[in-house]
Amino acid sequence: MNTAIGILLGIGLLFNVLGTVSLYRFPDVYTRLHGTTKCTTFGSLFTSAAVVVYGLTKFFQGYEGRFVTLSLHVLVAVLALLISNATGANAIARAAHRSGIMPVRAVFDRLAEDEKTMGRRVS
Repeated sequence: MNTAIGILLGIGLLFNVLGTVSLYRFPDVYTRLHGTTKCTTFGSLFTSAAVVVYGLTKFFQGYEGRFVTLSLHVLVAVLALLISNATGANAIARAAHRSGIMPVRAVFDRLAEDEKTMGRRVS
């Protein structure tokens, strides 16, 4: 099981490093937001999966029940992270768009098209 935990931690670390690199390499707020959102989602997901596997392994080896509690707390935290991460990224992207920050190479802008056809801001 230690191998599986190490692999999950390695994958989580890789996603976190790639998210950090995306902050420096991507040209605008939208692609940076995309990179860091993937980093937060998948990096935390794999790292948390490693903690859950560790906790359940310790529990089944006969240690105290606190490792099950640890695993359940991590699962609740991951669920909250998955919901809030997508919602927060969407709010930041909409705020950037409404502030007039455009992508570096935008081919089309669906949000602006929707605002024109509806005659109001799309919320």
